[in-house]
Amino acid sequence: MAAPEEQELSQAQTEKLLQFQDLTGLESMEQCRRTLEQHNWNIEAAVQDRLNEQEGVPSVFNPPPARPLQVNTTDHRVYSYIVSRPHPRGLLGWSYYLMMLPIRFTYCTLLDAFRFALRFIRPDPRGRVTDPVGDVMSFIHSFQEKYGRSHPVFYQGTYSQALNDAKRELRYLLVYLHGDDHQDTDEFCRTTLCSEEVLTFINTRMLFWACSTSKPEGYRVSQALRENTHPFLAMIMLKDRKMTVVGRLEGLIQPEDLVNQLTFIMEANQTYLMSERLEREERNQTQVLRQQQDEAYLVSLRADQEKDRKKREEQEQKRQEEEKARQSILAEERRRRTLEEEKERKSECLPPEPPLDDPDSVKIVFKLPNDTRVERRFLFSQSLTVIHDFLFSLKETPEKFQILTNFPRRVLPCLPTEERPNPPTLMEAGLSRSEVLFVQDLTDD
Repeated sequence: MAAPEEQELSQAQTEKLLQFQDLTGLESMEQCRRTLEQHNWNIEAAVQDRLNEQEGVPSVFNPPPARPLQVNTTDHRVYSYIVSRPHPRGLLGWSYYLMMLPIRFTYCTLLDAFRFALRFIRPDPRGRVTDPVGDVMSFIHSFQEKYGRSHPVFYQGTYSQALNDAKRELRYLLVYLHGDDHQDTDEFCRTTLCSEEVLTFINTRMLFWACSTSKPEGYRVSQALRENTHPFLAMIMLKDRKMTVVGRLEGLIQPEDLVNQLTFIMEANQTYLMSERLEREERNQTQVLRQQQDEAYLVSLRADQEKDRKKREEQEQKRQEEEKARQSILAEERRRRTLEEEKERKSECLPPEPPLDDPDSVKIVFKLPNDTRVERRFLFSQSLTVIHDFLFSLKETPEKFQILTNFPRRVLPCLPTEERPNPPTLMEAGLSRSEVLFVQDLTDD
């Protein structure tokens, strides 16, 4: 299926497209057209949106998709107040005016044509904004040098920053474009803008941003607001979720008249500002409530996690204790089997019991710790180790024990030591043909 052909541009749209490209410096004509179409060919909105992008701040006319704000281009009810220069009076005045009219018309036409042609040969240096803050600060310094420091408080930042601050603080923003070469500029600054009445009114009611149109930043804003003459003032506010020009004041205006016009614009749009404030307050309350709910949820979640952690620790401790007890039982069982195997081995290795009539035999009666008696015969020539092995092989005998004589009471050295690696025989130990020996339990020692 063939792609639909792009609609041809009208002459007015072509002029806007060229003007937008010249103001923004974009090389792609397709991108310029797409941006203008997104703003319904509203060049003011499109240029301001591009200014926001170049400043690196959130777009005023085209904000992030998380909360889309669309520009309302159908509402063109912008209050405009234009002060015209006085008409000529008398026959001499009208004669001079009519005589100069074709000269002025020809001059303006040729000048506009020259500027239009020059734009293709050498772009206006003001179209390239490299230091917008520097442009604003340079204008402020030059203004103070010429008109003094008694003036409204200038916003010391870019136009985009002023827009965003006014939007964030829900305040009016008054924009003043200073035309250096205009014949009414000097009188307006001295008698109107620097008057006590005007500066007090502006400082207490709104933000005030100003720049000269001879500076790149001022020229860019001038092309976006498209003033007709100077002095030029524009009142901007947040209306229907977008920054909107709600009033334009052009021409030489007196202090009292300026205050009255600004008051009229503010009163006419106060309901919109109050609505925005109420809506923002509701959003803030909703956000605070959601934050409180999130915090309560996190506290509950941490409590549950702590409870689960303690439960896991208790379970782990119980498991470790059970495992320790099981290992202890297994170790005891292994030790018991090892002991039984050792007893059986000792029993199998015992020499045979000598006969009853053997003259070298010794009859020994052993008294065990459990008060049982065991009797067996041994040879005088056998080592005391044989006696120990015999007792060790018995089930009734404790695991660790020692053998004692009755009188005199002494311990028989039945096991090898470092001093005596070979234990003595029964004869060397001084045993008689008939003995009673005591087995002492050493398991608890």
